[in-house]
Amino acid sequence: MTGIAQQSPIDAAKAAFARRAWRDAFDLYAQADRAGGLTADDLAAHAEVAWWCGQPDDATRIGERAYAAYVGAGDRQRAALRAIQLSDENANRGAYTVATAWLTRAERLTDDARDSGAYGHVVLRRSLIAGGEGHLEQALAYAREAIAIGERAGDKDVQALALVQTGQVLVAMGQVREGMALVDEATMAAVSGDLGLMVTGRVYCCTISACRDVADIRRASDWTEAAHRWCDRQSVSGFPGVCRVHRAEITALRGGLAKAEQEARLACDELLKWQIAPVAAEGYYEIGSIRLRMGDLAAAEEALRQAHQMGRSPEPGLSLVRFAEGKTAVAHAALKRALAEEPTRPGRARLLPAHVEIALAAGDLAAARAGADELAEIAEAFGTEASHARKHVALGAVLLADGDAVAAEKELRRGLEAWQKIEAPYEIARIRMLIAVAARAQGDEETAKLELASAKSTLERIGARRDARIAAEALGDAPAVAAGDARATRTFLFTDIVNSTKLIGVIGDDAWADLIRWHDDTLRSVIAEHGGEEIRHQGDGLVVSFDDPGRALDCAIAIQQRLADHRRAHGFAPAVRVGVHEAQATRRGLDYAGAGIHEAARVGALAGEGEILVTRATLDASGRSVAMGEARTASLKGIAEPVEVVPVVWR
Repeated sequence: MTGIAQQSPIDAAKAAFARRAWRDAFDLYAQADRAGGLTADDLAAHAEVAWWCGQPDDATRIGERAYAAYVGAGDRQRAALRAIQLSDENANRGAYTVATAWLTRAERLTDDARDSGAYGHVVLRRSLIAGGEGHLEQALAYAREAIAIGERAGDKDVQALALVQTGQVLVAMGQVREGMALVDEATMAAVSGDLGLMVTGRVYCCTISACRDVADIRRASDWTEAAHRWCDRQSVSGFPGVCRVHRAEITALRGGLAKAEQEARLACDELLKWQIAPVAAEGYYEIGSIRLRMGDLAAAEEALRQAHQMGRSPEPGLSLVRFAEGKTAVAHAALKRALAEEPTRPGRARLLPAHVEIALAAGDLAAARAGADELAEIAEAFGTEASHARKHVALGAVLLADGDAVAAEKELRRGLEAWQKIEAPYEIARIRMLIAVAARAQGDEETAKLELASAKSTLERIGARRDARIAAEALGDAPAVAAGDARATRTFLFTDIVNSTKLIGVIGDDAWADLIRWHDDTLRSVIAEHGGEEIRHQGDGLVVSFDDPGRALDCAIAIQQRLADHRRAHGFAPAVRVGVHEAQATRRGLDYAGAGIHEAARVGALAGEGEILVTRATLDASGRSVAMGEARTASLKGIAEPVEVVPVVWR
């Protein structure tokens, strides 16, 4: 807060607001508030600053005071705007009864001013509620009414929000071109800087959501990056959580699974801090999808269940987990039910590709054919590359199951070409595996092996281990990998919570479950940052492998530092021990086996509370220069030769 000593606290607060120095502004508004005399406008600004600072409870508390001050001053329009903001904040945290009550207050305050911007916001919320309940015609009527009100009132914020809402409703009704044109119009207003800060962020988010709804991947990617740059320029931290979810989706599509998971977990942390649970649910769903691609079915299901608890349907992800577990009938029944309950085209478009795949596996060719035909209709309506890619793959898979391998291959290659334009390696690899089946059905073994080898290479590169194993089995040239006979030199990292049994006794089972969830999410985020491959959850910790000992050591240090930072900020984090050891081991599907991994486990068990223990040979191979404690020689249970272990001083 340099250079503001000559100003009064309120003037300094306003100056900090103008330059987006949110923490300084919050402290200065608080100082001015303690001195007394804040106006209703000052309180409203203080509430907005609190929100951007990541203090949602303070934002609501101060916002309620601003509302009361506006009512006391007889300013019904600004009181209504503050009531609408309070309605939104309560809706974010799932307090829908309170949110409805605040919206009712706003309606009452604006009932005699139906050409005002405040009333336009009220009508816009009616549209959002109607759309959320599936009443699309009513939602469209309200959204168009809000556009007209915004134009009469000269309120650009209302106009932009109503345009994007109208566009989203039209897209949901199947009028894609008309809807996306309105979304683009609203977004250009955001880009030009004509809108308020909060409204700009909302327009960006709605635009990206609309692009995702119609599977316009390239457009969604472009707007996601634009929104992220805007957040950086404004020094805002509420909307980046939303942006990060979208960035995670795009990054995962492009094959960066570990990086995508990191983005998604950071998004969930930010969104829960700001109490924006509905979008956090999307973040957890994306984590589940990423873990499913990685082949970690247990972690995928856990993340999908978290999404479900927050109000997001776990489909089609959870059915794909069941399908991967071999429970085809269960998956098929769940997806049929989900489709029966989903009325919108965007929602059905997300479910149908999995439905077609699982219906074919279940032997329900009629259901698969109907699903593929519906995807074709949706592709014609959406007109995007991804929607056409999904259509071609579904039609090709149905033709293949129906015995027409020649026609199937033609459709599949059209799908391959479309996904190649989008640069989606996982989808490309999966299609190549289907093309290989079609080629073999035509007696073309050479083409089949060429496609499978390409698919296997891609899947291994991006870390889609389960699918890579399936490709290897189909290829037939690497049975050792599938059978678990492949030897590899890896650096293994074992973590474990110290004194966990005692801790459970102190805090209880429910709190322990929450703590473990937080612990796993935190460590997985760090592991993803350092390129680790989680093997399994073991006891109260994780088993991770790295292709490089340096990265494993960096990850171990980052884990302890992340936990220490949380203790300083929040007062507690569990004490974790970490062991790091490089060794040869045998690949067993998604896991490793052999003396080497047992050595690594024993090293981890030797570590103390908050300690990192690394074998001397691994430390030397890492190339890292780190502070070390006193080395010692240890005898490991079941291992003939003693090993030298070194504690790493990470604090």
